[in-house]
Amino acid sequence: MSMTAFILFIAIVGLTLVITYFAAKKTSNASDFYTAGGGLTGFQNGLAIAGDYMSAASFLGIAGMIALNGFDGFFYSIGFLVAYLVVLYVVAEPLRNLGKYTMADMIAARFKRPAIRGVAAFNTITVSTFYMIAQLVGAGALIKLLLGIDYWIAVLIVGVLMTIYVVFGGMIATSWVQITKAVLLMLGTLIISLLVFAKFDFSLLKMFEEMKTATPLGGSFLHPGNKYDVPLETLSLNLALVLGTAGLPHILIRFYTVKDAISARKSVLSATWIIGIFYLMTVFLGFGAAAFVGTDAITAEDAAGNMAAPLLAQALGGDLLFAFVSAIAFATILAVVTGLVLSAASAFAHDFYSQIVRKGKASEREQVKAARFASIGVAILSIILALFAQSLNVAFLVSLAFAVAASANLPLIIFTVFWKRFNSTGAIAGSLVGLLSALIIVSLSPSVWDPSGAAIFTGDPLIPLSNPGIISIPLGFLAAYLGTIFSSEKADEDTFTEIQVKAHTGMHMDTDS
Repeated sequence: MSMTAFILFIAIVGLTLVITYFAAKKTSNASDFYTAGGGLTGFQNGLAIAGDYMSAASFLGIAGMIALNGFDGFFYSIGFLVAYLVVLYVVAEPLRNLGKYTMADMIAARFKRPAIRGVAAFNTITVSTFYMIAQLVGAGALIKLLLGIDYWIAVLIVGVLMTIYVVFGGMIATSWVQITKAVLLMLGTLIISLLVFAKFDFSLLKMFEEMKTATPLGGSFLHPGNKYDVPLETLSLNLALVLGTAGLPHILIRFYTVKDAISARKSVLSATWIIGIFYLMTVFLGFGAAAFVGTDAITAEDAAGNMAAPLLAQALGGDLLFAFVSAIAFATILAVVTGLVLSAASAFAHDFYSQIVRKGKASEREQVKAARFASIGVAILSIILALFAQSLNVAFLVSLAFAVAASANLPLIIFTVFWKRFNSTGAIAGSLVGLLSALIIVSLSPSVWDPSGAAIFTGDPLIPLSNPGIISIPLGFLAAYLGTIFSSEKADEDTFTEIQVKAHTGMHMDTDS
């Protein structure tokens, strides 16, 4: 165990616990717990969104994916970045104006049936759990490399810490942990990128030319088709990445942490710039790892390539940079999992418990107590599932969460805001069909079944697609459409008109729950 790595690891944990301590003093009601009292500025929230979004999949998974597969790994960077255009132009403003604490609040502004809120909350918990598994897998591999402890112990450490942050500090602690992590991650990535670029004499032409011979893939390293050689698979992946962000619960709830829709738009603009710069730098991480660490060394440490970035830091800057980058990656994971736990816990406490079980009569103290218990439950479930997913690339795991989010949540959000005829039957049908089709396709795919035992189970997959997006996303929209037109239920046009006004102006948004 490196003493430098251990000290930096303890420093990161200490810093985040200090943030949680001070945040706990300011968390006195449900609004503080769920949304930090709406007190963040647009730029602060943009940094927090970037911190939430630049996850282990981005820093660890994409670097490894590019290093091992070349251009195909960059699909993730492109998809993650372009996705924010959908968020900016379609989702951010209506969500902030119609909701209060969760995505289900936005849907309930138009449809009052408890079943719809319940389905939306269930989707939130499912997507958050998928995403959290990816972060915990990355955390386990990272701490195993950093501190030399077993994978399962590493997963437990992160699981306990993320539960502490949420239970005691709520959204205030989560937001400031994410802001701190975003600054550290950008700094670490910039340092590595500059070191890699210097190795190529600060010449892009030289870098691309040398990469043609730097890996076993040869010249094909710079061309698509190394990992995704089936066009339909590539399309499915990119469809999930581009559309999935607009349905990710832990990203959507961030728009409630600012005071109004203008601040929400500023949040997205700030986040897009930060995230865009970061994803451009993932090229340097991936290329550098391929050239200066090597495929064999990367896969020897982690078969899925998740440790490419820390190994690159070690190759370029020795143990000090390795420890620094590993500590940043650990902070990255801590920040993201706290947001995921909070989104899942909020869905359970606010939507299931307060609005359905207690029919809107739960006190704020009851809601916060329920959210804290839910946080513990979500953490335990995610830890158990992560122990079975150790061999999977974290960028890939996140792409599955994106597919589920785009299939189950996006049809509900878009049709609620933009389709006059949309009714509650269509909302339930679209949401459930999108969710179930994505889960069923994944369970029968190469992601779960592999003849060589490289996936969760050994065997032949019944469906060849690794990502379900190309099938499940259209099915979600189609089910929402068919459920609406074949239902005898009539849409309330007056409510839709009211929704349109509120979505685009924010009028009376504070009176809705």
